Amino acid sequence: MSKKIIITIDGWSSCGKSTLAKQLAKKLGYVYVDSGAMYRAITLYFLRNHIDWTDKKEVNAALKEIHLDFRSNEQTGDSEMYLNDENVEYVIRDLIIAEKVSDIAAIKEVRTFAVAQQQKMGTKKGVVMDGRDIGTVVFPKAELKIFMTADNAVRVERRFKEMYEKNPNVSIEEVKSNLEMRDYIDSNREVSPLRKADDALVLDNTNLTEAEQLSKALAWVKERVKTK
Repeated sequence: MSKKIIITIDGWSSCGKSTLAKQLAKKLGYVYVDSGAMYRAITLYFLRNHIDWTDKKEVNAALKEIHLDFRSNEQTGDSEMYLNDENVEYVIRDLIIAEKVSDIAAIKEVRTFAVAQQQKMGTKKGVVMDGRDIGTVVFPKAELKIFMTADNAVRVERRFKEMYEKNPNVSIEEVKSNLEMRDYIDSNREVSPLRKADDALVLDNTNLTEAEQLSKALAWVKERVKTK
């Protein structure tokens, strides 16, 4: 596939967006951009520096001090999130970050800052980016837009397994309420709410294996590359 396109993957928390995005990028030789990691890194900076995110001036001043980039891990080949030259890939997966990230990602100035960086990353095409507003706001003209969804109980179970590995004290109730809260904030925020782009293809992976969903997505890529 010589012609490179932009692939956006949006959808609810814990639908496996980043898993599919990483697999697609690897298979196609594309760059994978985890937009959620960017918002998580900003959240980490705000928490560490006690930024009052209800104060616009403070938010704007803080954003000027934030430099985000993705660097490839030589051992795994995965791209990892760096905040001001510090690898924060694992710190940002903490539940404390998960509890605050939707609030911070809803701030207009924060979104403008992150979206500008994301759009810059897509100028050369050959990018797979996942998030909540990638197909609607960041790349509204992307050649392939995927909107992922899955049954709520399945999402809670997946999220719990992921969190439990890092923190065995976490309870399934905590995970369930965190997911519900994030869904609500993501879909009700004023700026770039989570919604399916009109031309997005829906991928419900409740009963699909990772291999099945990858094969479905690759078939869609093949179609789009042919028609462009």
